[in-house]
Amino acid sequence: MILAGDIGGTKTNLGLFAVDGDKLTSLALQSFPSKKYSGLETIVDEFMAGATARVQAACFGVAGPVIEGRLVTPNLPWVVESSILAERLQLNSIELINDLEATAHGIPELKPEEFVTLNEGRPEVGNAALIAAGTGLGVASLFWNGERHVPSASEGGHADFPPRDQLEIELLQYLLSKTGHVSVERLLSGPGLVNIYDFLRSVNFAKETPSVADSFAGNDPSSVIANAAMAHGSELCVKALDMFVSIYGAAAGNVALLLKAVGGIYIGGGIAPKIIEKLKDGPFMRSFTAKGRLSNLLEDVPVRVIMNDKTALLGAARVAARGLGRGV
Repeated sequence: MILAGDIGGTKTNLGLFAVDGDKLTSLALQSFPSKKYSGLETIVDEFMAGATARVQAACFGVAGPVIEGRLVTPNLPWVVESSILAERLQLNSIELINDLEATAHGIPELKPEEFVTLNEGRPEVGNAALIAAGTGLGVASLFWNGERHVPSASEGGHADFPPRDQLEIELLQYLLSKTGHVSVERLLSGPGLVNIYDFLRSVNFAKETPSVADSFAGNDPSSVIANAAMAHGSELCVKALDMFVSIYGAAAGNVALLLKAVGGIYIGGGIAPKIIEKLKDGPFMRSFTAKGRLSNLLEDVPVRVIMNDKTALLGAARVAARGLGRGV
């Protein structure tokens, strides 16, 4: 039996799996609200309290940079250390990897119907890549080694935000006055959508809808904005989501260029499935392909949205299984 985890700023998914050859069988799954816990160890203890068999291997995909088995989470007040988790689980060692790397490992586990295609493209044998907006923004590469794609973590979500027009320049200046440094994650995340909304409100792009303002109390503001935008219930929300989607497409296109991802771009994270109709609407792909002299290259890159929110968990399970000498 193996234990796998997908640890994000909003929720932590843990699962127990049996491994038979290269096949994973789910035995138990549970989701925990990350911010209600003081650390991952507490969640693991709670989850494993009901386990009747001993875990043989474990892997956790965690949002943030893993350095020598240790990670200080950027969106949670946690320090995660592989040695402490291994001791807790009575294992010699565990795998601690970036959550986007885990997602990349999970992509081969998905069925065709678990993707939504934004661009069929004309795929070539070569690198692929993954970008995922949720509580934060993650980026991972899938390097083609001549036989298969090999996932590799990055912290591309914390690269500088590159504005493309006058309104985005003003957005950058607005955020610089608040944060001092503006990464792409400051725009492409749940909090990022709120940042865009607050900026548009500050420049009086449109009047704030009273029902939206009232809904902010006691609710996740990014969900309020996205839901109002999808329902066309607020001009301010519609514009905020339009900007978000356009910036998302541009960022995905930048990743495709940086990694020459002719094998495809995957869109992961918790936000994309919730706004899938907006992603299919056009602005995402227009921004994705608007790369001047290399626009033709981007038009040929397949773009697919991952709809299974357990992909990172499956990927972590696959890495743990590999640690047992099973699977790939």
